[in-house]
Amino acid sequence: MVSIAGFAGLLHLIPRLGAAGTRLGAWLCRAPGLDLVVSLFTWIPPTVLGIVFGWRGVVGSIIGQVLGMLVWMFAHELANRTHVNGPRIVSFLNRTVGRLNNHVALWVTALAVPVFIILRVAELCVYPILTPLVGLPRYRHADWVNVSRQKFNGLVGHDLIWCLYCDWMTGVYSLGAEMLRNVESFWCPIRFASGKKCDNCKLDFPDIHGGWVAPDGTMGDVVATLEEMYGAPATAGLPRDQRHPWFGHPVRMTVERKATNAT
Repeated sequence: MVSIAGFAGLLHLIPRLGAAGTRLGAWLCRAPGLDLVVSLFTWIPPTVLGIVFGWRGVVGSIIGQVLGMLVWMFAHELANRTHVNGPRIVSFLNRTVGRLNNHVALWVTALAVPVFIILRVAELCVYPILTPLVGLPRYRHADWVNVSRQKFNGLVGHDLIWCLYCDWMTGVYSLGAEMLRNVESFWCPIRFASGKKCDNCKLDFPDIHGGWVAPDGTMGDVVATLEEMYGAPATAGLPRDQRHPWFGHPVRMTVERKATNAT
């Protein structure tokens, strides 16, 4: 508990250590620095203590992490009483759904942390292999996996910690969805037979209605689509590490605009 709260306090101190501290603080707010911070706050303590003390170490670590988080929230709100007494997300939601329901629901969402950590590991260790093998686009993870809500004026304590959690989760999810868009369109550009599923998925997979073959099409249609989108003429102007992006990927739009302007 003390180590978690102390580490959180250190993160507050770092940006105040001059120019070097500012640079380090900025690095810790974006991948890969953020990956280190998240790891130290989540899976590393229970893993290490689990190896040393078994299940008692895992349980004790998780309890300590929760208590450390509560201590940090209390201390941060104590240091920001002006904002605590003003408008707050937690106050509104407590009134709307009830204090108990709101707080229990928040902690239930914490159960998803291992899922997002596994997704992040896949983004770091699995997807990058596909770039040299088949030309799926490379990504600058820091543009997706970062946190910035700590800069929002008046967001303190309870609201801040949970907003940072959402900030991190959203970035991890969005990068994973972007990678999956490439995988789907490259290996199986066939629309789902279920119209309802297509409607539900089209927000995350725009190619569903932007080029994927209809479910009543033929394999000839599929190969023709692949040739149109991934054949040499279609990819000649794309960067080497962006050679086979999903159909609506921004890099395709950029190349098309340049070609149009050139003519």
